[in-house]
Amino acid sequence: MAKVYAVANQKGGVGKTTTAINLAACLAEAGEPALVIDLDPQANATSGLGERANGTSTYDLLDGASLQELAKPTKFPNLHLIPAKPDLAGATVELTQHSDGETYLRQALSTGTEKYSFVFLDCPPSFGPLTVNALAAADRVLIPVQAEYYALEGLSQLVHSINLVKARLNPRLAVGGVLLTMVDGRTRLSADVEAEVRKHFGELVFTQTVPRSVRLAEAPSHGLPAIAYDRRSRGADAYWKVAMELVERA
Repeated sequence: MAKVYAVANQKGGVGKTTTAINLAACLAEAGEPALVIDLDPQANATSGLGERANGTSTYDLLDGASLQELAKPTKFPNLHLIPAKPDLAGATVELTQHSDGETYLRQALSTGTEKYSFVFLDCPPSFGPLTVNALAAADRVLIPVQAEYYALEGLSQLVHSINLVKARLNPRLAVGGVLLTMVDGRTRLSADVEAEVRKHFGELVFTQTVPRSVRLAEAPSHGLPAIAYDRRSRGADAYWKVAMELVERA
């Protein structure tokens, strides 16, 4: 049975999508079948894997279509994707109109995940109905945190929200890891933020951090995860190590 990870942070630009597609790609290359479900109407995980939603999408998954029908192979072996497209934004309104609208995704994932070792739910940068659905369906939450001051303020709010979902909807939900991203080893700020995050979250913080990297930033524009774009880059190396750490934690 797959381990389902929601990659979430209500703050934008912290590396959620980069984390989801790169961890999935690294694990797939290591022989662990992986699935990325793009839950963001901006569809960055979809384009970041070089795909487009020309037909079905995650909207259909929330509308009752089966996961087996919607999950499509990408050009990377062992890596499948359920793409997103802009009409997913409509689901944000529709989900709130149903009494069980917070658990549609959990119902959708109740069958069909057996063929995967890891499923990554790439959440939008807000704590709305799509993110709540992801947290209600997930086993664990991965929290990418940019190494900057304001990230610390949002982190405590996010953990509070996760605990609310755990109490109301998903008792098995837990934080699977906090990942420091866009770390600039040359600055005092990055070091201070890292120290503060490790002080508050201890062993939940991944040992490996993800550096600020030009090659990592370029990769999505080519529709490639970092290990396919430049596997010798610092970003690719960092995500490979994070993926192996995730396997150990799982």
